[in-house]
Amino acid sequence: MNAFLSEISWEKYFPISDPTWIFVVVLGIILFAPIIMGKLRIPHIIGMILAGILVGEYGLNILERDSSFELFGKVGLLYIMFLAGLEMDLNDFKKNKVKGLVFGMWTFFIPMILGVVSSMWILHFSLVTSILLASMYASHTLITYPIISRYGLTRKLSVSITISGTAITVFLALSVLAVIAGIYRGTDNSISFWALLVFRIIALCTLIIWLMPRLCRWFFRKYDDAVMQFIFVLSMVFLGAGLMELVGMEGILGAFLAGLVLNRYVPHVSPLMNRLEFVGNALFIPYFLIGVGMIIDIRSLFQAEETLKVALVMTLIATFSKWLAAYLTKLNFRLKQSETLLIFGLSNAQAAATLAAVLIGHEIVMPDGSLLLNGDVLNGTVVMILFTCIISSFVTEYAAKKMLTEENEGEGLVLNYKSQSERIMIPIANPETVDGLVELALILKNPKSDKNVVALSVIDDVNDTGGKESKAKRNLEKAAVFASASDKELTTVLRYDINRVQGIIHTALEYGITDVLIGLHRKTSIIDSFFGNMTESLLSGTHRQVMIAKLLVPANTLRRIVVAVPEQAELEAGFKKWVIQLSRLSSVLACQIHFNATLQTQKFIKKIVAKEKIDASIVYHELSTWDDLLILTNQMAYDHLFVVIAPRKDSVFYKPSFDRLPSLINKYFANNSLLMIYPDQWTEDGHKMSFTNPRSYAQVSMYDEVNTALNKWINKDDKQ
Repeated sequence: MNAFLSEISWEKYFPISDPTWIFVVVLGIILFAPIIMGKLRIPHIIGMILAGILVGEYGLNILERDSSFELFGKVGLLYIMFLAGLEMDLNDFKKNKVKGLVFGMWTFFIPMILGVVSSMWILHFSLVTSILLASMYASHTLITYPIISRYGLTRKLSVSITISGTAITVFLALSVLAVIAGIYRGTDNSISFWALLVFRIIALCTLIIWLMPRLCRWFFRKYDDAVMQFIFVLSMVFLGAGLMELVGMEGILGAFLAGLVLNRYVPHVSPLMNRLEFVGNALFIPYFLIGVGMIIDIRSLFQAEETLKVALVMTLIATFSKWLAAYLTKLNFRLKQSETLLIFGLSNAQAAATLAAVLIGHEIVMPDGSLLLNGDVLNGTVVMILFTCIISSFVTEYAAKKMLTEENEGEGLVLNYKSQSERIMIPIANPETVDGLVELALILKNPKSDKNVVALSVIDDVNDTGGKESKAKRNLEKAAVFASASDKELTTVLRYDINRVQGIIHTALEYGITDVLIGLHRKTSIIDSFFGNMTESLLSGTHRQVMIAKLLVPANTLRRIVVAVPEQAELEAGFKKWVIQLSRLSSVLACQIHFNATLQTQKFIKKIVAKEKIDASIVYHELSTWDDLLILTNQMAYDHLFVVIAPRKDSVFYKPSFDRLPSLINKYFANNSLLMIYPDQWTEDGHKMSFTNPRSYAQVSMYDEVNTALNKWINKDDKQ
């Protein structure tokens, strides 16, 4: 067998030259790279580059960087900068333009100065190379913005300052890149050349800013066809890039400027925005990133000492300069330490503009035949992007938690959080659980409203209008009869949809549902709810509170409610709501409620109880760590209700140990009535992940364990 394999001439098959198979391999990378990188919690933008390294000439040599990578790569590069401009929040920029201008100047000039000095003195680069390298440090990408969104801090001053400063520093950094690229495109560097270049730039920018909005308004008013609007926007992007190249500048500046100009005409939650992001993220941008990876020789990091030195200097200077800019901003506006860390965390990550600069610089040939940015800088950039993204994630997570904790200590964000008036929905599939779920919902609901419980049956097969429909109607009728016996009104909804999860999510949106209460079969495990594997889809599809109940005895016969509360559960938006609901349940059933939580979390529960004047018999027990959950088995009896406050995987208090929760409950609490509560989450915007601004990360145990260890170490130092 080995002899047979050795006789095979692999050179016949690799690198692949057939266009069909090239496209198959590229699509495979686009499909699987984000999945793998998501599990490692590495930004997808890095995953695509690493995949390109693997299949490229300096890796396994599976693909050759042919003309398709040049074409799609150029389009993808322009698309990245266009989306970066399109996704900027100009409202925040206008509200805090003075403070944002100050931070923008600090976060641009400090990296520029430190970058030029370090590049010339330590790395011994030329002045032009040093300036371009420094401009790469000055730009940054807000990849950790989703962390801020999860914590409900998007409206904070420090966040607004960072967003405003981002627009300024990215524009200035791209201007530096465009000027340097323009110099080497021309042959004349006289004063007249510079004067004409500046005049052409000003004239073109004025033309784009004045003409494009008017064209956009006229076209959108006259034509409402989705395809035509999409093509029009793309035409404006590449027109701006082409005109910028025509006057001797780099096209990415024109694409970025077009994104800023068209920003107000393409709302972030509009179908047009969705199509623009979809096409770019599905094809053009991944193609560009894979092409970047294919020209990187990662082996030189380990073979050449100079390459490792360049990577180390780039990472340290980029990180330190962004920290110094955040610190000076703190002194200017007297910000707290947590706000300073938040600014640093948001502004430290390098991605979109940095990639654009290094790729363009790598293609510029100097008069002596050398590259403006050599292979050492190209390889070092990948290392810098990876480490700055990781550092940014750690710092932003820590700063957000610290800021939220500081506000809560003064009865701030969470304790004063006002959710919508409660409206509970009960998706019904199993007739055996109908009575128990309706009874529990009627007890949990706000007594001030009589019309806030909705019973739902979803039929996921539109071709079956007989058996499934009649069964669903019987279940809804049973729920209505039970509610009417309690002299309560229940709204019933029968719905056809693709599947049960989509039906629940769509109905929740239509009826303004704030809580979803679903049931488990009495004799099955917690893993085997009637949703089966779709439970995760439901949790990820809505930010509203989801409750999963298994009642072994009627609710009115429960003698005690035992609540297991994880550490830092008070950081979630729905903290106040479930405390009030469970206390209401305890009061109606006239039974004790036992909160098992850390001393810190107990303080917040007590504040809510006192503030809301809750009349319930409450007992507190310390639960120092989640690993002590099994101690609660000694408190549980058959007629007790065990309540677990459980986090979603993107929750602010999620930890890897929660992955073992279903099997643990099934093993040790199988004979107890159960209520699992997934609280409301913060959702202050509708942004989605994109390769230009990757805002979504999968959870991974290793990452979270390291994060927890670092937080404990930092907290220990703070106490000392």
